[in-house]
Amino acid sequence: MELSVSLLPQQILTALVLPPLGLVLACLAGGLLAWRGWRPGGLVVIAAALALGLMSTPMASGLLTESLEREVRLVGAARAGPPGPAPQAIVILGAELAHGMDGADVGPMTLERLRAGAALHRSTGLPILVTGGVLSAGTPPIATLMQHSLETDFNVPTRWVEGKAPDTRGNAVESTAVLRQDGITAAYVVTHAWHLPRALEAFGRTGLHVVAAPVRVTRGPDGSWSDWIPRPDHLSESWFALREWAGRLVYAIRD
Repeated sequence: MELSVSLLPQQILTALVLPPLGLVLACLAGGLLAWRGWRPGGLVVIAAALALGLMSTPMASGLLTESLEREVRLVGAARAGPPGPAPQAIVILGAELAHGMDGADVGPMTLERLRAGAALHRSTGLPILVTGGVLSAGTPPIATLMQHSLETDFNVPTRWVEGKAPDTRGNAVESTAVLRQDGITAAYVVTHAWHLPRALEAFGRTGLHVVAAPVRVTRGPDGSWSDWIPRPDHLSESWFALREWAGRLVYAIRD
């Protein structure tokens, strides 16, 4: 899931380091240094501007996303061998909020995960756990909003609502604790394919046996000319992929 409101300093640091803000700050710093007579400052501006443009292309965002989703495919292939315990539940990880006239609601990525989780529930009959804490001050936990959406939008019941997890690591720890109370030792994990490697690593540390249920595996770039045309939505995709790699590094060091 996304970082919660309780992790605001971490969110600020992430924004400062990753593009676009990190590269914009590099442009400003390079311009200031060039203005003060340091000639390489101009090269810093050019390099940061080019990097910002590159991160906005389908080529860069596609390769970054594919670098994460490739691991999901390898995990799936590895599990084609001797099976582990059969999943006894479905865990859906929260993503982001949306704010409208009627208040907070699930955002587009969260809705995609709920749709996939509802489809998996209909095909397997397994009970659902939704997980995610408070993402914005004055709003309910994202898990509560997910439960409401499953029931009203998909006519699917939710058995467990875990509303304390502040991040992906928390999703794993808190969800495992809830499931173990009911004797459940294996579950499907539903989240976006690019988020699954970090999620699976986090769940793996809890000892819960998990099976990946990826949402929206993307198609990689094919090298056509259109893959080099910058677009703001691809900058967003690059940001998510870079944040995932940064998050995995932090988890590896911390855990």
